[in-house]
Amino acid sequence: MIKKLFMILVILVIVLGGGLYAYKELVPPPAEKTEGPVYSTKPVVRGNISVGVEATGTLNPSNSGGLVVPGDYRTAADIQMVIDEYLFKEGDAVKQGEVVVKLASPNLHTKIEQKQRDLEDKIKQLSNLTRTPPEEIENLDPSKGITITSPISGRITNLNVSQGKEVELGQAIAKVVDDSKFMATILAFKAEFDQLEVGQKVILDFPYFNDKCEAYVTDKNPNRIMHKNPGEEFATGFVYAVTLSGDNPGLVQPGMKASLIITDENGNEIRFKNEVNVTGYADESLIMNTSVKAIVTELHVKDLDVVEAGDPIITMSGTDIQELFQQKLNEIRQIRTDLYDLEMKKEQLEIKAPMDGIIASLYRQIGESTTPGDWIGYLYTVTDMRIWTQVDDIDILNVKQGASVRVTVDAVPGKVFSGTVGNVSTMGRDVNGIPKFQVEIIVAGGPELRPGMQAKAFIDAGSAENVLLIPLEAIFEEDMAQMVEVMDASGVPKIVKVDLGLMNDRYAEVKSGLNEGDLVVTGSSADLLPSQHIKDTGGLLPSNGGGDDTPEPSN
Repeated sequence: MIKKLFMILVILVIVLGGGLYAYKELVPPPAEKTEGPVYSTKPVVRGNISVGVEATGTLNPSNSGGLVVPGDYRTAADIQMVIDEYLFKEGDAVKQGEVVVKLASPNLHTKIEQKQRDLEDKIKQLSNLTRTPPEEIENLDPSKGITITSPISGRITNLNVSQGKEVELGQAIAKVVDDSKFMATILAFKAEFDQLEVGQKVILDFPYFNDKCEAYVTDKNPNRIMHKNPGEEFATGFVYAVTLSGDNPGLVQPGMKASLIITDENGNEIRFKNEVNVTGYADESLIMNTSVKAIVTELHVKDLDVVEAGDPIITMSGTDIQELFQQKLNEIRQIRTDLYDLEMKKEQLEIKAPMDGIIASLYRQIGESTTPGDWIGYLYTVTDMRIWTQVDDIDILNVKQGASVRVTVDAVPGKVFSGTVGNVSTMGRDVNGIPKFQVEIIVAGGPELRPGMQAKAFIDAGSAENVLLIPLEAIFEEDMAQMVEVMDASGVPKIVKVDLGLMNDRYAEVKSGLNEGDLVVTGSSADLLPSQHIKDTGGLLPSNGGGDDTPEPSN
């Protein structure tokens, strides 16, 4: 029984002790009553202040351009071009004038070569016509007329013009024959034909003069020809045509006949039955007026004169000649112009960067056909970028055109880019009930930046060094004037009017009204709610629990 009572007593002691302890811990002691309010103060200090407006926005290129196939599509419709090579890829930085894309033209080189051949032919033709060196064609004097030259070396025959007379277009002027060699044929019977070989030397015996001539077999035609004797109605056998050529001693002429003699292996002469017929000379050419109707101003040869190839025969002049010269010169100049245009198109096979920048995109594939004016890609500048942002009506008065801006980009940590305020809108727009003003910020960028990156901008609204500063919570307005409360030596606050300057989100610059070291009131117990009280540290409740609010000291 005694033991049971003892246990009950122990339990009661524990319960009562625990309750008393809980009461003391949970119920705060009554606040000590103080006489009058308790003030929180901050000293007036000297330091530096910087005022600005924070804004965010997206980076945009201020300048961009296209990679365009050069040239005019209207003058290059017949030129085929394909994309041959990209020298840079998307995202690469390029300098103005650097070749970004190389094109290839399968038919451009062919056209250039053809034009060059046409030009050479035209110049050579006019040079031969006027006996003017090719390099002097552009300085040609049309009044000198056309000189017609001999196409081959030989003797002039059948001269058909005279000085001062008119020569019609297409009229024969003369004939030039190379009578140093003659041509002849013979119709040989089968047995005779078989005794001749190409290159074999034979003897021709002409009845018109005493000397015999040597000749050589130049061709044997194996196709037989029906032969009939003079006076007979029908053919009685077959013959074969043999062509001969020999040096002319000066007496052999077309139309002459001769006997053909060969020597057999025993030294005996064999005379062929049919005669050799001289058909002509080895080379001859008919000179004709193929230019225009004109008058012979100079006759350079006489009939039977011996000339060399290129020697002048006649010179012609007249109005038609001058017009012909001008026409041919115009043709030469037009070909040169066409050739120059084609050479320029060779230079257009390179697409160059129109400015410094970053290649944003390349649209076309290697080997794809393209034409002048086509856009192959796109690039933008990064040295000069833009941020278009919005500032509310409270901060817009601190934003001035030309103000400096510090720009940071999360994608490029630790680096600050400089900028300036470009344009500031003078009219706001309602954005979710808040007036917003458009602000353009010009950013001096770099190759690390890309359009679309999110940027933060601090717009400088002014700064001051080594000035008096007070916290914003010490300032109040009374009778349209800025006021503060200053503690005097006796600990009693008094109201002082102040002239303020720059102001940021924590401090204000004091231009007049206070001295360094003055204590300004930032709060008092009179401003507390009934449940709040002054802490032992002298601060006001509720405490902000924050860090040091001391402004940056001046040097």
